[in-house]
Amino acid sequence: MIQVGIIGGAGYTAGELIRLLIHHPKVNIDFVFSTSNAGNHVAEVHQDLVGENIKFSSEINPKVDVLFLCLGHGNSKAFLNENEFSDNTKITDLSNDFRLQKDEIFNGKTFVYGLPELNKDAIENANYIANPGCFATAIQLALLPLAKSDLLKDDVHVNAVTGATGAGTSLSATTHFTWRDNNFSHYKAFTHQHLDEINQTVKKLQSDFKSDINFMPNRGNFSRGIFATLYTKFSGSLDEAKWLYSEFYNNAEFVVISDENIHLKQVVNTNNCILHLHKHKDKLLVTSIIDNLLKGASGQAVQNMNLMFGFAETEGLQLKANYF
Repeated sequence: MIQVGIIGGAGYTAGELIRLLIHHPKVNIDFVFSTSNAGNHVAEVHQDLVGENIKFSSEINPKVDVLFLCLGHGNSKAFLNENEFSDNTKITDLSNDFRLQKDEIFNGKTFVYGLPELNKDAIENANYIANPGCFATAIQLALLPLAKSDLLKDDVHVNAVTGATGAGTSLSATTHFTWRDNNFSHYKAFTHQHLDEINQTVKKLQSDFKSDINFMPNRGNFSRGIFATLYTKFSGSLDEAKWLYSEFYNNAEFVVISDENIHLKQVVNTNNCILHLHKHKDKLLVTSIIDNLLKGASGQAVQNMNLMFGFAETEGLQLKANYF
């Protein structure tokens, strides 16, 4: 059994991690650290965990086998500056602090970008992981096969909708129920922070990519999930595109290529990404759906943990969608 510590235990991603790790057959949760909830039962915050005898801790065990950082963006670096861990402790950061190449080396630690469908071999040999962003995961999985084959020849246009949990637990004007319910809006048009890691990955696979990825992020009036559609010029046929994607994801445990139109309920509460392809004239439309809290955050973090420790990639992640 490996010993796990979670930092920032009161947020949505930490709640998902706890739910997954409680049932992981090779994991024991050593501590769940939260300065604001120390001493309280975890179920007082994550109420679906009622009956689980886990309390938030104000103490940190620096010798745990793996540490998950579920802190707000910009706080992971500060936390690691203030707290030392064993050289044997593997760390996965769920913020955006280490996702870009300019930030991947920190205090002598090299963080590997934790998108398994892109970096599986590196993840298996890594000690430190930068977990990808949720939008970035959905969009990159839609683009990787094209970039790998040097087939991104024009601008990419992306429209993606995320649920309310994508904004985290802190309230703002646009996260209150009265604002979000029966409502729809876009935000950070063309400038969303996940574009940096998306462009970084695309240029890693296709160095001559010089076009724009035009990303329109939207807020949906549902709790969880990301529904992303993107299109770009593609000179091949639909059958050629399907073959390309099927070959690229042939050994990907959590990516499914569907011949049927897809919808969000197919992935909510799972670690899956489902992709659908459609050809219209000279354009290829790719639809990508994930659960933003699982494949877009905590599920992917557990997937990376499994790879780092030599477990089956699917261990603890055999989750099924709930339609009703």
